[in-house]
Amino acid sequence: MAGEAAARPEGRVTSSDVAREAGVSRATVSFVLNGTKGQTISESTRQRVLEAAARLRYAPSAEARTLSRGRSDVVLLYQPPQLPLTDLGTLVEFLSAEFAAVGLTAVIHPWSRRPDGDVWTVITPVAVLAWDLPDNDVAAMRRNGVRAVVSLTAESDPVAQWIWGARENSIARLQVERLLRAGHRRLGYARPHDERLAEASEMRLKALQGACAEHGVPGPVALAVPCDEVGAGAAVEAWRGMTPAVTGVCAHDDVAALAVLAGLREHGLAAPSDLAVIGAVDSPAARLAAPPLTMVAVDMRDTARHLVEAIISLLDGRPVPIGPEVTRVIERRSV
Repeated sequence: MAGEAAARPEGRVTSSDVAREAGVSRATVSFVLNGTKGQTISESTRQRVLEAAARLRYAPSAEARTLSRGRSDVVLLYQPPQLPLTDLGTLVEFLSAEFAAVGLTAVIHPWSRRPDGDVWTVITPVAVLAWDLPDNDVAAMRRNGVRAVVSLTAESDPVAQWIWGARENSIARLQVERLLRAGHRRLGYARPHDERLAEASEMRLKALQGACAEHGVPGPVALAVPCDEVGAGAAVEAWRGMTPAVTGVCAHDDVAALAVLAGLREHGLAAPSDLAVIGAVDSPAARLAAPPLTMVAVDMRDTARHLVEAIISLLDGRPVPIGPEVTRVIERRSV
C-alpha cells in the first residue's frame, strides 16, 4: 500500500519514487515541486505529490536542482584567512538566511589560495563571495559558469567599494566625532595585534586619518596593542607619555578595545578618566567589560541583506544598489 513504511524505497529517494508513491508522472512531480507556472494541475494532485514527498523525505539532489533551474543554487562564501571564523559567525548566519529566502544555498569554505582543484570547481556555484580573489581566479570562475563573483578587496568591485568606502569611513567618522565631542584632540588608534587583520587595519587607519583631517586635528597615533596586560600596558604608557599626550583611542574592534582596558589596569588606570576608548563591531564582551565599552556597532543583518541584494543584482544583470547606512554609536561608559 502506498505510504506504508515497508513500501518505501531504500537509499536516496528520487522523483520517480515520489511519482510512484503519489500515483502520478515524474513530470507532474517536477512541475509541483519546482513550482512551474502555466501547468493545469489540480489542487488535490498537488497536495498528493507534496504529501508523498514529505512521507518519503524527498530532497532533490544538487544536480537535479541545477538541471531543473538551468543553474546552480549554491553561493560559495570563502572564509577570509584574515579573520577568525568566530568574527564572521553572525554575518554568515544572516547571509545564509537571506540567501535561503531567495532560493539560494550558502556554503562557507576556507580560502586556501590553491592554484587549481579548489572547491568551486567541485560544487559549481552560481556565485562566489570572497575576501580576496586574484584576477586570473575571477576570470577562470566566470569562464566556467560562475555568474556572479564578488571580491571584497578588489578596487573596481562595487561591493568592495561600499565595504571599504562608505561603511569603513562611517565607522571611523563616528569614532573620531565621539571622542572629539568628549573634548579629546590628540587621538590614538589601537591596531589589532593579529597579523591576519593587517590589511583591514591599514584601511581603517586611512579612514581615521581622513576623518581627523576633516575636523582639523592630527591623525591618530597608531600602535599595535597585544592581547596581554604587559604588552597592552606598554602601548598605553607610550600614548600617555607623548607630548601632547593621547587622551582618546579609536580601537579597531572589541578585542583591541578590551586590550586597551587591560593595559590601563596594568598601570592602575581606568577609562575614561585616564584614557578614553571607543571600539567597533559590538559584542557581548564589550557590554560586560569594566567599564562597559562605548562602541560603533555594525548592523550585520543589513550588511548581509545588502550583500545578497548585490549578488542577486549581478545574477540579474542589474547595477549593484547603493549600500545602506549600517553603523551607529552605542553609548556606554568608556568615553
